[in-house]
Amino acid sequence: MKPSVKRVLIASVAGCVVLGGVLVVLPDGGGQAAPPALGPAGRAIAAAGAGVPASLPDLAVLIGEREAHLRAHPADDHSWAVLGAAYVERGRRTADTAYYPKAEQALRTSLKARPAGNVEALTGLAALANARHDFRGARKWGESALKEAPKRWSTYPVLIDAYSGLGNAKAVGKALETLQELRSGSPVMVRAGQVYRDRGWREDAAATLTDAAALAEGPAEKALCLHRVGELAWERGEPTEALRYYDAALAADPDHHPSLAGKGRALAALGRTPEALNAYRSALTRQPAPEYALALGELYESLRLIPAARAQYDVLRARVKQEEVNGVNDERVLGLYEADHGDPDEAVRRLRAEFKRHASPEVADALGWALHRAGDDELALKYATKATDKGPRSAPFSYHRGEIERELGRYGAARRHIGEALRINPYFSPLLAPAAQSAMESLGDPPEGGPEQMYAPAPKPMYAPSPKPTREPSVRDSPASPAPARSPRTGP
Repeated sequence: MKPSVKRVLIASVAGCVVLGGVLVVLPDGGGQAAPPALGPAGRAIAAAGAGVPASLPDLAVLIGEREAHLRAHPADDHSWAVLGAAYVERGRRTADTAYYPKAEQALRTSLKARPAGNVEALTGLAALANARHDFRGARKWGESALKEAPKRWSTYPVLIDAYSGLGNAKAVGKALETLQELRSGSPVMVRAGQVYRDRGWREDAAATLTDAAALAEGPAEKALCLHRVGELAWERGEPTEALRYYDAALAADPDHHPSLAGKGRALAALGRTPEALNAYRSALTRQPAPEYALALGELYESLRLIPAARAQYDVLRARVKQEEVNGVNDERVLGLYEADHGDPDEAVRRLRAEFKRHASPEVADALGWALHRAGDDELALKYATKATDKGPRSAPFSYHRGEIERELGRYGAARRHIGEALRINPYFSPLLAPAAQSAMESLGDPPEGGPEQMYAPAPKPMYAPSPKPTREPSVRDSPASPAPARSPRTGP
């Protein structure tokens, strides 16, 4: 690289922050993209300046250049922040959590070199905490960054992620409103679409994310937007539509591994099982996330390929242990695995602790289901109700609640929620969707006349009506005589 170009790059990097796990650079020129002549690292800077994901190859080049620069200039706090942010993004995008300890070291080195006003490092640490599913830590670092620079828009996306993970819907809404006041464009629309989805505003979410996809320019940015639209289509029970968006995302960016996993899920729903298995295997090879291993294992189990399913569950457990070493919290996915395929009591123990840390609807649902599997349905219903009342419209959430209600003998509520799960997405799980169909068949149709509790019973008369005389009146029937037929104890 020419010295003049390197100087421009270093100057641009100096304003680095992190946007929701995505490397973001804010050059002095109002966020304008750096010229293409900067090469791969420059393209990463340009993408970051617009608040969108850089391509993985460009990100790798940027990491290499920052590492080389810091070997010669170890006191450069800005470059340490850039490098830490890039490590976070690389680890998140590839599921290689070995990048996270390196990211933490780089970001803390930046903060040590410049403790005051180092918003870049603070935001980077918040993004790292989100990537590790440590939402309390993300809130702490994000709010510290906010105190240093309240009008810096790039802090708000990481706070939205943190507040969502903590189940604080009010704080999410406030942070989104501020973000929309400070910034516009595709990255903000993506964040808004996700918030709308979490609120159950599906039409608003779909419209916002579709607009974001239309505005997206870079391949990685377009893939991110198209994948989010595909996820909404899947959650609505439209696997054909979801598959179309996943394919479009992969056409834009073949490295977008979440779309491969989504494709596997949609293909399985459409009965294209061999293709589904290949898509899942490919996603796991490229991005070995525990949730993909769980999904593939359950698909194998639904096909009665038990040894293959167990092999994937072994992969899940090994992956969770590896990620735990690197500071990642996988308690929710591990709890769901234990509840359905392992030790439900262990699932309850893990998820109780996780709910104390992160009381999101997702964790409430997992804890409720684990309690049900462990036999405590009264308490399970409490958490399942939290999930359905405060979370998104979710087929798994509705099914879990309905199954718990069925076990408690609340058949009307069970019929309503299990039916709702199947209406939302009849393909929501290769194991649980068939179970939901069987449950609805066993529940049968509701009794005729509607539920009795909806109508007050007719009041019983206090006195019996007077019988009509059937004979000619006599002296005993005169008004002066008592009327024995009108006794207040006589029934109708």
